[in-house]
Amino acid sequence: MSGLKVIQPGIFSLPQDSGRFGVHGIGLTTGGPMDSDAFRWANRLCGNAQSATVIEVTVGGLILESSVKTTVAVTGANIPLTINKKPAALWQSHGINPGDRIELGFAIAGSRGYLAVAGGFQIEPIFNSVSTVPREGLGGLTQDGQPLQAGQILPCQTLEHHLGSVSVPKQRLPDYADNQARLRVMLGYQQDAFSKVQKQLFFSSEYTVTESSDRMGYRLKGANIAPSIDGILSEGICLGAIQVPADGQPIILLNDRQTIGGYPKLGSVLSLDLGKLAQLMPGGTIQFEAISFEQAHNLLALDEQRFNNSQLEPAAQ
Repeated sequence: MSGLKVIQPGIFSLPQDSGRFGVHGIGLTTGGPMDSDAFRWANRLCGNAQSATVIEVTVGGLILESSVKTTVAVTGANIPLTINKKPAALWQSHGINPGDRIELGFAIAGSRGYLAVAGGFQIEPIFNSVSTVPREGLGGLTQDGQPLQAGQILPCQTLEHHLGSVSVPKQRLPDYADNQARLRVMLGYQQDAFSKVQKQLFFSSEYTVTESSDRMGYRLKGANIAPSIDGILSEGICLGAIQVPADGQPIILLNDRQTIGGYPKLGSVLSLDLGKLAQLMPGGTIQFEAISFEQAHNLLALDEQRFNNSQLEPAAQ
């Protein structure tokens, strides 16, 4: 088998495609990339379909050695990247030859990077997706939800010629340096379980990302929000739902969330903003802003148009 050999797996490196859809009914969650914007750009830099499998690298430490001629790109968090010990730019594609070593250091800003390869990593899907969900023991290189291990081979195609080196336009690059985010929220039908005062408190307060945050959800610390009910009948949970448990400290549910839950939900974070949240390290700060469903639809449509209309640029040599 040829591809990229895992020399050092890093802290928590997971194969992810766009997600596992249509299986909530049997209790399986979606998985997929925590920062969908960085994921899409990584694939685009390598000429891939937007759903192609990449490696989501949490914090860093991943080292790979290639046995193929290919093209790679790393986007997302500011993680120092070297190829054969020489610094290489993020948000840019790079030609790789057999014997080349790709090393990712540890994040300076942000927390998740995305490593794509031309053609995507050729990993066998399970329930129609490669996405790795450790909590469910599903997906990934060995289909059992395990993160990458040293010695494994990440299979990928061999290219006859390197793709031309291109980069993402500077105006489309995110900035993770301040470890803070402003998240837009659509209030849901359970907002009536929260008084006007409680909603004002939520939207006027600053919350901190706690250590108890992962791919399942980000637990926040800040002003206590008290719903008028203790719980609800368990129901389906959407990506970005803001759940308020008994302690009044909000939890934003993310890609590896449970499929149903019984805590009241104030609303949901706009999907465009979840990447900002996923890049926050513990101690990062969050403020919330209410928007309408109409505004959310417009923002999503505008972002899709901007992504499609943005032209990759020839990379500086």
